[in-house]
Amino acid sequence: MSDSTATGAPAVVLSAKPLVLPAPGRGDDLQVRVSAPVTGSDLPVVLFSHGFGWSMDGYAPLADHWAAQGFVVVQPTHLDSRTLGLPAEDPRTPRIWRLRVEDLTRVMDGLQVLEAAVPGLGGRVDHGRIAVAGHSWGAQTASTLLGARVLDPDGVPGEDMTDARVTAGVLLAPAGLGDDLVPFAAEHFPFMRPSFDAMAAPALIVVGDRDQSHLSTRGPDWSTDPYTRSPGRKSLLTLFGAEHSLGGIPGYEVAETTDESPARVALVQQLTTAFLRSALHPGDAAWRTAAAALAESADPLGRLESK
Repeated sequence: MSDSTATGAPAVVLSAKPLVLPAPGRGDDLQVRVSAPVTGSDLPVVLFSHGFGWSMDGYAPLADHWAAQGFVVVQPTHLDSRTLGLPAEDPRTPRIWRLRVEDLTRVMDGLQVLEAAVPGLGGRVDHGRIAVAGHSWGAQTASTLLGARVLDPDGVPGEDMTDARVTAGVLLAPAGLGDDLVPFAAEHFPFMRPSFDAMAAPALIVVGDRDQSHLSTRGPDWSTDPYTRSPGRKSLLTLFGAEHSLGGIPGYEVAETTDESPARVALVQQLTTAFLRSALHPGDAAWRTAAAALAESADPLGRLESK
């Protein structure tokens, strides 16, 4: 990682877009944004899957921060993006959830191509240290690479899409179990029936204690299912007073941010960065230090638990 990140100082960031990866069978080639510090070597990678309707241009509070802290952040634009205007009757619509996962694997397959396309980035990326992250629908997309599976109508787990190249994940405001969907969601979003029984990869799940999804019959604890229902090493960060945007991670002053809080976003930045650093660099003390700081805070913005 860069020298500046070793001292905690943010690095100057370079962002390149749109980078295009050929995507035969997808209908549209895959557009990608890559952000990275201008200095440093052996830079780990974070693949980020956006929420419904967003694109590679969203989530600057996270993407810019992670890049400034020494990560290569890769943001594909999924087919559900409003920038593409895919009509609901498009024949690909029922498969978008799967095409989203394929977008992430395609990015990993084409990582060398993307690296070479960004001026000054060639030879500086650590292809052996890859994490995945996502918000909302993007969190479900990311979770499949960690071992989550979609149940069929009979409750049988579908295809295992775990990718061994992914070391760990950050799931931000994820969906919970499909048994708790409202009738409309159950009918129109059949893919929202995840099973976390085999999601064994290390992950940090971030939820808001006021995130009441209109897709679920349950309360905000619905988003904690990826933590409570999965095996392996997991941590759960519950943000006090946070709704679905977790204080504004898609971007400040946007329509979806109903609970704008720069302080809350800063905490998400700090905790996710520390988790990713320690997960991708075993022995790094960043996560332990950040967790202790939150526990010792006199007026904490959230609560952290681990298993």
